[in-house]
Amino acid sequence: MPILSFADVLNKVGLEPSKVKLIRHALTDRGFKDCYEKDMVLEYTRQQKVGFSKNYDYWAVFISDTGNYAKLFGLYQVGNAVSDTPDVMPVGFPHPEWFQGKNAFFDLQHVNTLKEYEGRLIIDWGKSARMWHQKGTTEKPIVAIRTDNKKVFSGFENLILKYDELKEIVENPTIYDSWHTALSSVNAIYLIVDTETGKQYVGSAYGKDGLFGRWACYVNTLHGNNKEMQELICNYPDRYHYFQFSILQILPKTVTADDIIHMETLYKKKLMSISFGMNHN
Repeated sequence: MPILSFADVLNKVGLEPSKVKLIRHALTDRGFKDCYEKDMVLEYTRQQKVGFSKNYDYWAVFISDTGNYAKLFGLYQVGNAVSDTPDVMPVGFPHPEWFQGKNAFFDLQHVNTLKEYEGRLIIDWGKSARMWHQKGTTEKPIVAIRTDNKKVFSGFENLILKYDELKEIVENPTIYDSWHTALSSVNAIYLIVDTETGKQYVGSAYGKDGLFGRWACYVNTLHGNNKEMQELICNYPDRYHYFQFSILQILPKTVTADDIIHMETLYKKKLMSISFGMNHN
């Protein structure tokens, strides 16, 4: 019989369980699964009934696992809410008909307190699966903390990453240590594609942290300080989720910056990414 509950964990990290709402999304729900398959769990979670978060400061979000079990997805601090009118709907949301201004769309900020347990901590939600949101004080036994297996670097040749995949790699150095090492060890000419429009951006990476350092900049800024991308995200705030990253050419650290910039310019001409893409110059 488990002797540790999720409320114990909340207390341990300094959160009052009564101020935390527990949410369990079920993969058997077609609407949620549509969002899950598009990596839009957070966007799905943000839309709730008006007053849903009254007296709660945090939401602990879980996703259904085997049987009555549920896996921790993330812990979020709840901010203000606005009406879920069509203009606040995230780009690419699979159910636009849900945004009719009848409910609320909450601001949720990720809290790193339990980050190391995301996707690993399993609780027994209990038999009342229909009660998909409950108080943090409700007894939820912890039944497992799964092994945090490291991810082996897949190689440069076939590397194609969505923004959210790149973000996971950058923000989890322990799990993706071989990725950090490999990407930091090379310079490169890389390609970013806006998969919504097909527009391309050619960039170059060189310096101390190589390709990893340059791509980490996109994770931290969303646009890598590129003018065209900044304007795009200004007009479509969630568009960065649709950026795809890949490598055009790997270059050794011994190649000079001038030579790398020359190669970058050549690729821009080949792909016409200034005339028809996202390169400004």
